[in-house]
Amino acid sequence: MYKILSKKPLNKTVTQMEIEAPLVAVKAKAGQFVILRVDENGERIPLTVAGRDVSRGAVKIIFQIVGATTAALDAKSAGEYITDFVGPLGVPTHVDGISKACVVGGGVGCAIAMPIAQELKRLGANVTSVVGFRNKDLVILQDEFRACSDKLVTVTDDGSYGEKGNVTLPLKQMLDGGERFDRVIAIGPLVMMKYVVATVKPYGIPVTVSMNPVMIDGTGMCGGCRLTLVRDGKRTTKFACVDGPDFDGYEVDFDEATARGKMYCDFERAAHDRACNLFKNAGGAQ
Repeated sequence: MYKILSKKPLNKTVTQMEIEAPLVAVKAKAGQFVILRVDENGERIPLTVAGRDVSRGAVKIIFQIVGATTAALDAKSAGEYITDFVGPLGVPTHVDGISKACVVGGGVGCAIAMPIAQELKRLGANVTSVVGFRNKDLVILQDEFRACSDKLVTVTDDGSYGEKGNVTLPLKQMLDGGERFDRVIAIGPLVMMKYVVATVKPYGIPVTVSMNPVMIDGTGMCGGCRLTLVRDGKRTTKFACVDGPDFDGYEVDFDEATARGKMYCDFERAAHDRACNLFKNAGGAQ
């Protein structure tokens, strides 16, 4: 059993927790993830390590309430326990040798982008962060990004916070103005990452994307997180859990990945609705 040390809502649909898991905390690196179960009958879900405190044995996770399991996790309070917390899993984000980086985060993907930006800054890199949200009510982690960024640009679709537009607009403005980066790292919705790659491609800058699809066992055995990479016209299958979650953005077949991701939308929505009804009937909804 793993104790919930703290719980903090970041907005109406995103929650931050610290989990007591000292063996995970001592080894976790930026870009890696854990797989957890809320209870012994629960499904396994992957969540990226959003931070760690080795002295306290604490691992930070940030999650959006979108399905039955995240609803069940959000129903837990500090001092309660979850059943499983396995990790760190996946390959850490490659940050060595980068002196100037642009980290692009979209929505709850900023929870993954933030520790990468923090690690780049810790290693002495010049970090530009571009983060985007639909509106001001969904903005998260601004203080954290300011602390680890030499330059921070925040955009919202409706202009209610920061600049109006999507993340590709300030990114293209910087590139058109002569700004150059050793690497662009994009993390967020698939469509966002697809267009970040398209924006950067004419400038020949390497782009890393973080692919976080459905994962079940985290060991590459189930095939749930497979994706297709295309290199020199040849298509190969990789698994986000063991080969990633980071990949060369120019090689990812985003259209196929998007189609696969949509397969589970109706199921997750129905499961979420059932879970919410159960919590309400039990008097556990917040």
